[in-house]
Amino acid sequence: MQTNAREALLLAATRIAQSQGYNGLNFRDLAQSVGIKAASIYYHFPSKAELGVAVARRYWQDGAAALEVMTRETPDSRAALGRFPEIFRRSLEADNRLCLGSFVGAETDNLPSEMTDEILMFAEVNVAWLVYHLVAAKVCADDVAEARARVIFAAVAGAQLIARSRADISVFDDLIAGYRAYGPLPS
Repeated sequence: MQTNAREALLLAATRIAQSQGYNGLNFRDLAQSVGIKAASIYYHFPSKAELGVAVARRYWQDGAAALEVMTRETPDSRAALGRFPEIFRRSLEADNRLCLGSFVGAETDNLPSEMTDEILMFAEVNVAWLVYHLVAAKVCADDVAEARARVIFAAVAGAQLIARSRADISVFDDLIAGYRAYGPLPS
């Protein structure tokens, strides 16, 4: 039961942070969404900072796992690169939420430093995955792959942000199509 409560708290806290950011995360609302007393959260997470770190760590670990699955499902690196935006699209499909790395990343001035480190890991995991596939697909040379990967990551995250602000997933799809047609995503 304790493990299930912790997992439920992590899941609910992630959903809240994806729609309201770290500053919008409070124990009262979190407890209500999980169906427990706010004081019970302290058993699992003694502070909001510790909860934030756990949420951010789980988020990048889940992101890394999703990228691994994508690589297994799509062993052709060029095709895998084509699927990369799917990860960001899924957040929009889930109640127009934003990638936690983007939303909370914008709050880094107000985050616990350990949480900032975990959020940065999300970007690094994505960039490393992109570098691997850019090189494997021979899209670009090794010496420019990291720069291109960062451009792709930023472009896709930006497309998600613009689409979320308009509450219109077709904006995301149109931007991704444009990235494929005009760069930075390989077509």
